[in-house]
Amino acid sequence: MTNVIWHEHPVGKSIRSFMKKQRPCLLWFTGLSGSGKSTIAGAVESKLAERLQHTTLLDGDNVRHGLCGDLAFSKEDRNENIRRVGEVANLMVESGLIVLTAFISPFKENRDIVRGTLKEGEFIEVYIDTPISICEQRDPKGLYKKARAGEIKDFTGIGSPYQPPEHPEITINNYDISVEDAANKVIAYLENKGYLKPDKGFLKATLA
Repeated sequence: MTNVIWHEHPVGKSIRSFMKKQRPCLLWFTGLSGSGKSTIAGAVESKLAERLQHTTLLDGDNVRHGLCGDLAFSKEDRNENIRRVGEVANLMVESGLIVLTAFISPFKENRDIVRGTLKEGEFIEVYIDTPISICEQRDPKGLYKKARAGEIKDFTGIGSPYQPPEHPEITINNYDISVEDAANKVIAYLENKGYLKPDKGFLKATLA
């Protein structure tokens, strides 16, 4: 990009993370509509809040009320939707936050692009694996019914494909598990991998 040069500032991710006493990361919840992404992500954030961790949650529908309010649901617009969310999430990780996102994000390529913008270990793919038959039974927004009636075109799982993650960091089979247990599974991963406390590198961070 012509005449645009990255400016390094004295306060960076390490210092911000040290101040928050945590390792920043992006928990990327993906799955079909009705799979339970937003519900589980919200439960995880509540548990993190109880532990005084610093978080933020980006939800698919909420983002389309503002940041991505100008986008429709063509493949091109969906790609742009995920690109924008990925860039915003990256900035939030840079600020030292544990970021949670809940998006169908049906295309593997888009998810891999977001992963590639973060450092190793900062992108945690959480696959909410719920059979489409169960998602349709739930259908909390009535979208499957509309898609089956032809009122919504290119609806994921009906008129447009969903590409499941091949090697997600966390998989939750959300059809025989409670929201509490599903959230605890994510918390256990963060605990075991050391995200809920700063590593030795962060402890050495200074303003010098």
